[in-house]
Amino acid sequence: MVNYYSADYILPVSDNPIQDGVIGMKDDGEITGIYEPGADEITGKPISKHEGIITPGFVNTHCHLELSHLRGKLSKGTGLIPFIEAVINTRKADDDGIRTAMADADKEMKANGIVAVGDIVNQSISKEIKQQSPIYYHTFVEILCFEPEKAQDAFREGLALCEEFDKQHSSITPHAPYSVCKEIYRFLKQLHHPERNLLSIHNQETEEENKFFRYKTGGFVDFYKKINKNIDFFKAQARDSIQTIVPLLPKKQPVLFVHNTYTNMKDIFFVDRFGGDVTWCFCPNANLYIEGKLPKIDLFLDQEQSITIGTDSLAANDKLCILSELITLQEHFAYLELTETIKWATLNGAKYLGIDKTYGSLEKGKKPGLNLISETNGLKLTKNSKVKPLI
Repeated sequence: MVNYYSADYILPVSDNPIQDGVIGMKDDGEITGIYEPGADEITGKPISKHEGIITPGFVNTHCHLELSHLRGKLSKGTGLIPFIEAVINTRKADDDGIRTAMADADKEMKANGIVAVGDIVNQSISKEIKQQSPIYYHTFVEILCFEPEKAQDAFREGLALCEEFDKQHSSITPHAPYSVCKEIYRFLKQLHHPERNLLSIHNQETEEENKFFRYKTGGFVDFYKKINKNIDFFKAQARDSIQTIVPLLPKKQPVLFVHNTYTNMKDIFFVDRFGGDVTWCFCPNANLYIEGKLPKIDLFLDQEQSITIGTDSLAANDKLCILSELITLQEHFAYLELTETIKWATLNGAKYLGIDKTYGSLEKGKKPGLNLISETNGLKLTKNSKVKPLI
């Protein structure tokens, strides 16, 4: 059976918006067609009409489902390093409590119109929830190892954990420049077909990261002293963190740099010259929660970079909602148009995850999910805009 839906605007993402357009969709979610109002194909058909904007389901490219039990437990505005210390000190909990919080977070994302997620893990506890969820998950097994002598064991443990998840929908990835030694990148290059191993790397979420790499000063030096880690081996690089690690990555390996709060124009130029397969992910509400600062969006737009949106975790966000991230972006960058940012929230993420044949845009034959964004002002969001899945 084919059901027909209409709204003030249909926003296909891959094509121009259609005012008062109509979309046909089978019960299983497959799109049968998108039509201008009054088209012969829909004449006489029962159409479910709505106020607002119909979009594809959202793609959340950065989440930490494992940290869902920390919702509301960590202070806002502390800065990244105190936040990391708080996560380390509070993340331990009983497995049942962690599973319950993850299941609730998964349902929350589904209710908020999220159909696909790039999720960071450090253990296998989320496996069962992902298997049972209607959401598509790509699992990033995160490696944290700043000690060269422990790199080989850490990499092997990461690969073993990756084996516990669906091989086609999981990959091994470094956590961040400040938490991964060069030896880990060397092992990544030795992977069979590294271009099939998606990377998701936390990048320049604090200026302390750049200080650490430029001069070996700042908060990370104190952090490693506090946790009794010897970093005598590490030498100041006289350049930003991202400029240090990009040459270490396999060139054909798709990489998502996440946060980018302190990324500058020189960094972007450097990455472009490297010629890799790079996508940039913004998590605005998490950036404000932790550092009280947002990335310099203009720099990325000027250079026509590929951008996606993430929610980060409930340790660093009040909700797992991509629409909320888009509203925050519009509040702080009024010139941004929904016709542009909707790509960040849908198609760009689907392309990065390699699932754009199914997700990310409203096109015949796809099954991308169908969201209705209500309480809008034409093609603009308002602070009261809401989202609900239509299918």
